[in-house]
Amino acid sequence: MFRIIGTLVEDGMAVLMISSDLAEVMGMSHRIALYRAGQIIDTQMNEELTPEKIMAQLTGAEVNENI
Repeated sequence: MFRIIGTLVEDGMAVLMISSDLAEVMGMSHRIALYRAGQIIDTQMNEELTPEKIMAQLTGAEVNENI
């Protein structure tokens, strides 16, 4: 499946992937849209996000980057 997705992206097609597997999403995405309560709450380029930032936005928690 990942090979097929990679081929589609290389051919210039957009691919929408919905997954709760954060490592999978971060490993396969260029841009990530975050949804909470059925609404898009943020869309950012993958390199601008960390797993901690994503989870904070999804849960509404604050991120302490000094930890």
